[in-house]
Amino acid sequence: MTLYGLLLIALALSLDAFGVSLSIGLNPNVRFINKLIFCISFGFFQFGFSLVGSYAGSYFTTYVAAVPAVIGGVIIGIVGVLMVKDGMEEKEECLLFTPRMYIILGASVSIDALVIGFTAFGNIHSSFSILLYTIVIGIVTFIISAAAFILSKYLKKISIVARYADYIGGIILILFGLKMIFIR
Repeated sequence: MTLYGLLLIALALSLDAFGVSLSIGLNPNVRFINKLIFCISFGFFQFGFSLVGSYAGSYFTTYVAAVPAVIGGVIIGIVGVLMVKDGMEEKEECLLFTPRMYIILGASVSIDALVIGFTAFGNIHSSFSILLYTIVIGIVTFIISAAAFILSKYLKKISIVARYADYIGGIILILFGLKMIFIR
């Protein structure tokens, strides 16, 4: 696989994390540490799922390939609904910043990496190549997630975005979840 092809795959995989990071970044309660943990979570799960998928190879391709997008879409949609609900309630603590949510969102945006591991890397027999490819995927996802958080910082300066951040972020996540479920 060429470096160009690998970077295209990594970029495509990281777009889910970009959308979720942008939505989370619009939340006025998000702090730097939360952003960093989400970036690490997204990068780690992209790396881990693509690595597991690579080693599992073609054994499960026909059984698992159609399911992951639906599962990830449902989870992201539920988080979107929870964000909208959270926006309607005036409370100090935000649901998004619990340790469980870092894991749930990290895994849900990375399920497609499992499929890519199955299909694109499953036929590679060099463990070093597989490890290298999956590390690149994790690093690209980390960088793309960080870029989304930086972009959200500027979007929050728009008054209407700042005022309705939870609603906007929640609706984006709901739409993103529906896209993952119905458009493959």
